[in-house]
Amino acid sequence: MTNLPYFAVGEIVKGFGRGSKQLGVPTANYPPSVVNLLPSDLENGVYYGFASVNKGDIYKMVMSIGWNPFYNNTERSMETHILHKFNRDLYGEELRICILDYIRPERDFNSVEDLVKAINSDIDYADKNLNCSEYDLYRNHSFFKK
Repeated sequence: MTNLPYFAVGEIVKGFGRGSKQLGVPTANYPPSVVNLLPSDLENGVYYGFASVNKGDIYKMVMSIGWNPFYNNTERSMETHILHKFNRDLYGEELRICILDYIRPERDFNSVEDLVKAINSDIDYADKNLNCSEYDLYRNHSFFKK
């Protein structure tokens, strides 16, 4: 991926309401104005990197970029799952992300169970790979504190 790392910042908005409720994986979603800034050659798929809410602590994250074929979305989205449990809604707060690497292309699934299994596999993959020392520069990047 020639456009990585990729940094984005924007307000967290309501998404489709599926992450927490249907999938058990809450997501922080960007508005179309942020999604539309993605480089045109950044492929749809699942990525991993780091995220921060309101310039606070920096956490590992997994992000889905694309159309979510299982749900037949009509708008491209950026849905971030932060590997941290927040005890509040994050709507209206600022999300900063740094996308570091690609996990897999987006794809359709035969069932919600298959989708959840893939998401959990993506989370495990990101959690393990983000411990690599090569990512320390980004884990502590000044972008998260500007």
